Amino acid sequence: MKPLKHYRFGFDPWGLLLFLLVMLPNFIWFAVPAPNDILRADSATPVVDAIGSVFQVLTVACLCFVIHKDRSKLRFSSLFIATIVCVAIYYIGWILYYTTNVNPFVILLLTIPPCLAFILFAIDRKNLLAILFATAFAVCHLVFGVVNFIVK
Repeated sequence: MKPLKHYRFGFDPWGLLLFLLVMLPNFIWFAVPAPNDILRADSATPVVDAIGSVFQVLTVACLCFVIHKDRSKLRFSSLFIATIVCVAIYYIGWILYYTTNVNPFVILLLTIPPCLAFILFAIDRKNLLAILFATAFAVCHLVFGVVNFIVK
């Protein structure tokens, strides 16, 4: 368990804020369906979705509660700025989802940027566990998006 000696349990409010920022459009979507709401269809990948959900929870748990002892204070590093840009692109994807015909590009905007935001933030925070779980979540989330809405 040598690699884990660099970590401690704690609370990172920035990890929680990132999660809430990524989830905000989803909360709106739950309450206000889009005009052409294809995301509410039954999934063709329920097992992948369930595995992805587990990895998402593990990602968020690590981002919020696992702290690398050698991380620097949060600052506007290139990784942090890239994280913010990913969240902004994700929001653009949601705007397009509500205002245009849904196409593969929109699905990819709803799939890739939030995962990249988690990964980039985890890299910035030197959180290897979150990087691993976020990468696994990204693979599952991409499979879900591609199989259900792009190649179906």
